[in-house]
Amino acid sequence: MAIVRHLVLAEHGIHLGKHSERLQVTRIKSNEVLEEAPLLHLEAVVIAARGVSLSADAVRECAERGIPIHFLSGTGVPYASLYSAGLTGTVATRRAQLEAYRDRRGVVVARTFVQGKLQNQVNLLRYMAKYRKEREPEVYDGVQQGVVQIQGFVSAIEQVDGRCVDEVREILLGLEGQAAQVYWEMVRLLLKGDMDWPGRQTRGAGDVFNQALNYGYGVLYGQVERALVLAGLDPYAGFLHADRPGKPSLVLDLIEEFRQQVVDRTLIGMVNKGVKLVQEERGGLVLETRRLIAERVLERLESPVHYEGQRMVLRNVLQSQARHLATFLREERGAYQPFVGEW
Repeated sequence: MAIVRHLVLAEHGIHLGKHSERLQVTRIKSNEVLEEAPLLHLEAVVIAARGVSLSADAVRECAERGIPIHFLSGTGVPYASLYSAGLTGTVATRRAQLEAYRDRRGVVVARTFVQGKLQNQVNLLRYMAKYRKEREPEVYDGVQQGVVQIQGFVSAIEQVDGRCVDEVREILLGLEGQAAQVYWEMVRLLLKGDMDWPGRQTRGAGDVFNQALNYGYGVLYGQVERALVLAGLDPYAGFLHADRPGKPSLVLDLIEEFRQQVVDRTLIGMVNKGVKLVQEERGGLVLETRRLIAERVLERLESPVHYEGQRMVLRNVLQSQARHLATFLREERGAYQPFVGEW
């Protein structure tokens, strides 16, 4: 039986149950077995469709083994996650996290999240453009100009300081937004084929590439939340993103370091290699496209990268960053450095 680390359920009318030492996916109407995943190797379950049922035995087994179950809407918006009740943070970590909001630690981590995001934008653009220097010099030159602009915003962010994060949040988000406009314009230059991409849209996006990005971020979101929970942090107490009821703002903070290297790189690569992203007639992504995006994003998380002087898979880098954040907030680490992917 094949090793399954991430079980993705993206089809209406299926059931997830437990059979012996594995999870079993069956079609409800016919009881046909569609997939089996040994619990020994399973790391997460992603449910990305309506009309999926779960047995209490499957939920309990996942909880006891520390396997999270993430729920996504058809557009990739995460709306729930199930964890073991034992996966809670230490009191010291959560107290430190809340206290840091009111002092310079909050400023440092908020600033670092934005620096990491922008530097990853720069490095991804460089990576994507370096193969165009000879074949498409006009694209290469255009991207290099965009890189210089984003680096200017990075320099400006380094100068932002204050006594607490509330003093600097709007400044940081303003610089982040200006850099994002440049970044997405460069991505538009880099997309090949007949895709007439209108540019980045988040909520209510109607074009296939924006929908694919939103869906990919939703898949990554669950992995970031899991890393924070395992590090003992409260996913709902962030720094860069303001607190709102039901909004896991720390997830939205940490995910900024990983969007480009995990999701953007994956989807740009898929499009430029001729992979067709397909929409339904009513506008959403078809089942096979949603499933393919989830699989490719999760595969990317298993890719090795250079990190702290060694080769480490991105999933472990994500977990390491969450732990580094926790130790910095507890004042057991002198600095918090962002993850920046190579190019």
